[in-house]
Amino acid sequence: MRSLVQPGSQAEIVGRLFLAVIVVIALPALPFGTYLIYPFVILTTWFHEMGHGLTAVLFGQHFERLVIYANGSGVAESFVAGDASRLTHAAIAAGGPLAPSFAGAVLIVASAHARAWRPALWLTAGAIVLSVAIYVRSSVGVIVLPLVAALLGLIAWRAPAGFVRFSLQFLGVLGAMSMLRDFDYLFTERTVIAGRSMLSDTGQIEAALGLPHWVWAGLILGLSAMMVGASLRYALDEKRLRAVPRNLPPGVVRFRRPPR
Repeated sequence: MRSLVQPGSQAEIVGRLFLAVIVVIALPALPFGTYLIYPFVILTTWFHEMGHGLTAVLFGQHFERLVIYANGSGVAESFVAGDASRLTHAAIAAGGPLAPSFAGAVLIVASAHARAWRPALWLTAGAIVLSVAIYVRSSVGVIVLPLVAALLGLIAWRAPAGFVRFSLQFLGVLGAMSMLRDFDYLFTERTVIAGRSMLSDTGQIEAALGLPHWVWAGLILGLSAMMVGASLRYALDEKRLRAVPRNLPPGVVRFRRPPR
């Protein structure tokens, strides 16, 4: 039976993205699904904590190490100079919760360009391996993250093009939806990690800049939604899709409606 959906069309891309959403949501509910999704939970933690650390580097501070715990929580430790501004402290705190959505948006945009599919997976795998060598200092991170990188590298090397694109979309949706996973955490002023009570990310922003932590939580969610929304709009833009020439398979009939 021939597909009724034109290859490369908006409908096909929407369907693939929707399938990625279903997989992300449904996988933990399947038998052994918790174990299958676990490496990717660790990956979203890596996105989050690397966001803190790289933001510190961007603001001229020193990223010391990244620790990921077995329950999926993590800590990024950075040396921040005593004379660093309040804005620097707030930006480092905000860099964590914004990073997964930013990474997800970049991967969704990459999934819209066939030439970027394999390079994007290779770059992601390489970044994971490099970060493990430089920053990751916990057994969970040192064991799980290289396995994820190896899987992404294997997909980029050997998998069919369609599966490579779906993998990018899956990772993009995973990062994008992490803002929902972190919803409660964002609206919490204090949290407990590895038995230690500490300010949450939004609690640290409140301490640095004032205003209640829930205001900053709302702003972070809004920015995350804007990044993801912009990436989806780009990936699904019908004018851009129509502008790309396609060699359709035999038997596909294309119908056009003239402008009114």
